[in-house]
Amino acid sequence: MKPVIPLFGFVVTLSLCQASGSSVNGIVKTLPEPFFLSSINEAKRLVDAAYKHERERAKETLPKKNASPSDFLKHLKEPVAGTRSAIRAADYMETTLRLLNKKLLRLVKGQFNLTDILTKKQKEIISKATGCEYQVRSIRCPKNSIYRTITGVCNNRKHSYFGTSNRGYARWLPAEYEDGVSLPKGLTEGKLYNGFPLPLVREVSNEIIHTANENITQDEARSLFFMHWGQWVDHDLDLAPITTTTVSNTEVHCETSCTFELPCFPIKIPPNDPRIKDPNICMPFVRTAPVCNTQTSTREQINAITSFLDASMVYGSEEPLARSLRNQTNQLGLMALNQNFTDAGLGLLPFENKSQSLCLFTNKAMNIPCFKGGDARVTENLGLTALHTLFLREHNRLATELKKLNPQWDGEKLYQEARKIIGALTQVYIYRDYLPLLLGDETKKQIPCYTGYDESVDPTVANVFSLAFRFGHGSIQPFVTRLDECFQPLGPHSKVPLHLTFSASWRIIMEGGIDPLLRGMLVDHAKLMKQNQMVVEEVQDRLFEQIEIIGLDLAALNLQRGRDHGLPGYNAWRRFCGLSQPRNLAELSTVLRNPKLAKKFIDLYGTPDNIDIWIGALAEPFVPNGRVGPLLACIIGTQFRKLRDGDRFWWEAPGVFTPQQRHALSMSSLSRLLCDNTRIQKVPRDLFKVNRYPEDFVSCTLIDSLDLSPWRQQ
Repeated sequence: MKPVIPLFGFVVTLSLCQASGSSVNGIVKTLPEPFFLSSINEAKRLVDAAYKHERERAKETLPKKNASPSDFLKHLKEPVAGTRSAIRAADYMETTLRLLNKKLLRLVKGQFNLTDILTKKQKEIISKATGCEYQVRSIRCPKNSIYRTITGVCNNRKHSYFGTSNRGYARWLPAEYEDGVSLPKGLTEGKLYNGFPLPLVREVSNEIIHTANENITQDEARSLFFMHWGQWVDHDLDLAPITTTTVSNTEVHCETSCTFELPCFPIKIPPNDPRIKDPNICMPFVRTAPVCNTQTSTREQINAITSFLDASMVYGSEEPLARSLRNQTNQLGLMALNQNFTDAGLGLLPFENKSQSLCLFTNKAMNIPCFKGGDARVTENLGLTALHTLFLREHNRLATELKKLNPQWDGEKLYQEARKIIGALTQVYIYRDYLPLLLGDETKKQIPCYTGYDESVDPTVANVFSLAFRFGHGSIQPFVTRLDECFQPLGPHSKVPLHLTFSASWRIIMEGGIDPLLRGMLVDHAKLMKQNQMVVEEVQDRLFEQIEIIGLDLAALNLQRGRDHGLPGYNAWRRFCGLSQPRNLAELSTVLRNPKLAKKFIDLYGTPDNIDIWIGALAEPFVPNGRVGPLLACIIGTQFRKLRDGDRFWWEAPGVFTPQQRHALSMSSLSRLLCDNTRIQKVPRDLFKVNRYPEDFVSCTLIDSLDLSPWRQQ
C-alpha cells in the first residue's frame, strides 16, 4: 500500500520547491493522487448539489398557469437519460479543473494553462474519476454486426466512438472564445475584435434579417415540403441540448436575468428596438451544454444524437428511449402507436409520459399532451410532426409486409430489418432527390460519386454545420395551410399564423390529422430566401409566442448560438473552403453582389472578418440552380460527403444490402411513402418541386411500390 502524503505537508513541500525555483511543470509532476482526488470529490459534491437544487426548483415552479416562450425552447432541448449523465460528467471535469486551478494559483507563481502542465497519468485519474473516460475508452466491437447500434457506437470498428450520440461536435477549425477557453465572443461590452466591437445579435437581426410576414417572395421552384424535409434531415443529425443547472453559489434565472452567469448568456436589446422598449429587458438564452474534453480545457458542445443518417429521429439515439418507442405487446416488430386517438383509423404518435406536458398550454381546453418520437423536437411544428407520423406508419407497414414474406422472423428481426430499410430510404431521398436541389451545380463537386466505405473518415457532425444547416430558416412561411381532399382550404382554420402552431399537438388530433397538412406542404411554395427578405416576422419576433410574453427571435438565437459555440467568423470559413476573403466594403460588395447589404454589414461589424458565420453564409447569392451560396454549399457538401463515406452501414456499401435489395431501394420514392401511409390518393412525382393541383399530380396507382420480394428469406 502506497503511503499517503498529508496535503498540509505537501503544501509546505511546494512552498520550499517554489523557494528553490522549481518549474510549474516540475511541481505539478510531484503532486500526489490524493491532491487530485480531493478536488474531484469536492467537484462532485458541488455539481450533485446543483443538480438536486435544479430538480427541486423545477418541481416548485409546477404547476404553472401559462408557459413562456423559453419554456417551449427548454422543452425541445432538455437533456435526458444518457445525455444528462454525459453533461454531468463534463460538469464534474470542468468544476474539478476550476478547483485545481484555484489551488495551484495559491501555490505557483506566474501564468499557466492547467491542461498543458498535467501529466498523462494525472489526466487519466481525472478522466476516470469524473466519468469522462467513456469519451476515449476503446470498445471491442463485434466482428459480424449486421445492424446499426441505436447509439451509433461501433459503426467504425477502429474508432468506435466516431459519430456516436452524446459526444462532442467535430471541430474543422479551432474554437475562438473571448478568453481562449470558454467565454463567448461579444460578452464583454466594447471589447475589440480585429479592431472593432461585435454588434448585438438582436441589432443584426433588426437591421439585416427582419422581414414582415406580408413582404415575402415565393420560391417558384421549391415546395414547402422541401423546406420541411431540410428540418427532418437536420433532426437526424444534431441536437445541442441546454442545461439550466449552475454550479455557482448564486441563484440564476436565465428567463429574467440580464447578467452573464453560467449557463445564461442573455441577448441584450439595442436602443430603439422596434418591438422591445424596456431597456432593462433581455431575451433569454441558455448556453449549449458542455461535453467532456479530455485533451484541453477548451469548451466543447455536446451532440445528443447520432451523427449518422440512420433515421434516429424515428428510433432514438439511446437504448432506453428506443425500447420505449416499440410495441412490446407482441412479436411483430412494430412501433408503439397512440392509445387514445387515431387519424381516421390510421396510427398516430404516442403521447409523452410527463406529468405536465408543455403542449397542454397551447390549448388548455383540449388537454392534449405532446407527442413522443425518437427526437425530442417531434412536436415543435405541425409539418415536422406530420413527417414523424408518416415514417412511424411506414415502419409498421414494412414490418407487417416483412412478416408476411417471412413468417419465421421474430419481433426483433422484423424491427431491425424495417429500421434498416427506413434508414436506407432516408439516405436515398436525401442524396438522390434533396441535395441536388439544394446544392445545385455544386453537387457533384462537393459530393463526388461513391467509392465505398472509408474507415479513416470521421462522420461526426461538425460544430459549424450545426449552425450552417439552419439556412432553412430563410425558407419558412409565416402561415400553415391545411387543405381538403380537393386541395381547397379546410374550413375556417385553413390558414393559421405559424406562431399559433408551435407545440400544438391538439391541432393534429382535433383539426383533421396529418393529411390536410401534407397537402398544404405539397402545393405551397417555400419562401424564397432573398437578401432583403431573410427571415419572416413569425419566427424573428414571435417564436414560441403563445401568450402575451415576448416571443423569441430565431435569427438572434442563431447568431448568439454561434458565439456560444466559439465558431470563427465569416472569412475564416471562406478561407477553409478555398474561397476569397473580402477585406473591405468594395470586396464584400463584390462577393455579395449587393453594395447596399455589404454597407449594412460593414456599418455593423466594421470588418468582414467579424461577421457571424450564420448570417454571412446565409447572405451569399445562390449557386446556380441551388438554394445556398458558395460557402454553405462547401460546408454542407463537406459534411454530407463525410456522413456517406464514413458510414459502414451506408445503403450502397457492399454487403449491407444484396444487389437486388439495393435496386429496389434505388427505385423507391417519397411520393409512394405518402400514398402508402395516408388517405391522399393523388401526389406529385417530385415532392420537393413546386406542383400545381391537379395538373402536376398523378394517381397513386401510377407510382411504383417498394418491391420487398428481395427480402424474402428462403
